[in-house]
Amino acid sequence: MNSDTIDTRLILLLLALGFATIGGAWAFQIYGDLVPCPLCFVGRWQYYAGLPIALAALVLASNNPKPAGQLLLLVVLVFLAGAIFSVWHAGVEWKFWPGPNSCASGSGSPTQAGGLLSQMQTTRVVPCDEAAWRLFGISLAGYNALISAFIASLAFCARRQKS
Repeated sequence: MNSDTIDTRLILLLLALGFATIGGAWAFQIYGDLVPCPLCFVGRWQYYAGLPIALAALVLASNNPKPAGQLLLLVVLVFLAGAIFSVWHAGVEWKFWPGPNSCASGSGSPTQAGGLLSQMQTTRVVPCDEAAWRLFGISLAGYNALISAFIASLAFCARRQKS
């Protein structure tokens, strides 16, 4: 008879990697002064959705491995969807295909009518089809795709069968 077991070490690893990744994105934005484009903001959703689900799976793992395994499968789907989106975003940056029209105006639109002229003068337009930063030719969107796919594989491997 097979029973579900959960490898909590892999869940801890994916949580550490996920929190480090989203923390790194915030650090690039806040301390590195890299203003994200609209697609960059969307490319963070898998961390906001997937990490709490993974945390719930970790909490359930010892006493309720079956629901924990089901949550881990949801984490797999969330991060695979995020990886696919990030590959698409990286393709927009490489100009393999066009991005959405909304990206042409960038982010950081003025939010209040008072001081509109001064806000417009200081607003930085961030196009989606230009990578703000690359390392070894890979942009942040590209790294997001790689990390999201790796986190999905960790979640998949954390759910294993024991005879």
